[in-house]
Amino acid sequence: MAIYEDKHFENLIYTTEQTQEVFENCTFSKCDFSNQRLYSCQFNDCSFSDCNLSMTDLSQSTMNNVRFKNCKILGVKFNHCHDFIFEVSFDNCMLDYSSFEKRKMSKTTFKNSSLKGVDFGSTDIRQSKFIGCDLSEAIFYNTNIQGADFSSSHNYIIDLNENQVKKARFSKDGLAGLLQQFDIVIEH
Repeated sequence: MAIYEDKHFENLIYTTEQTQEVFENCTFSKCDFSNQRLYSCQFNDCSFSDCNLSMTDLSQSTMNNVRFKNCKILGVKFNHCHDFIFEVSFDNCMLDYSSFEKRKMSKTTFKNSSLKGVDFGSTDIRQSKFIGCDLSEAIFYNTNIQGADFSSSHNYIIDLNENQVKKARFSKDGLAGLLQQFDIVIEH
């Protein structure tokens, strides 16, 4: 098992499977992990900027205080990461068709990110912040969004009967996405 501490990785293209490697306080810049397998790796206090992690397999990997900025992260199954510790944040990322199903990730920040078709089913995202995000076709069922802030995001459809929504914040413009299950017409 390799252990990397305080390392900066830049412009790397990963083409081999990484297993059981530990990254402590590392930064990854302009790296390409797309379609690779990072099995049972540990990422603690790491940051990824301008990286491509599309379709990366993170099975059993630990994500502890991991920040993603300007990254392409399409179709990643974060729900396959290790259950014990999962703390991430996203800024200006493309997360389309990724899955956070059954994740416990309260107080997570999603900022200016595309979350099209993302699966938040049975996820605990209490007090999370969705700042300027596109949630087209995002899936919310049995999701705990209590105290979450969606007030600056758009294109969400959330069934109020199927999710825990107490004290969640929404904008007036987003009301149509909250009332869709009632099949009513909202005129502007």
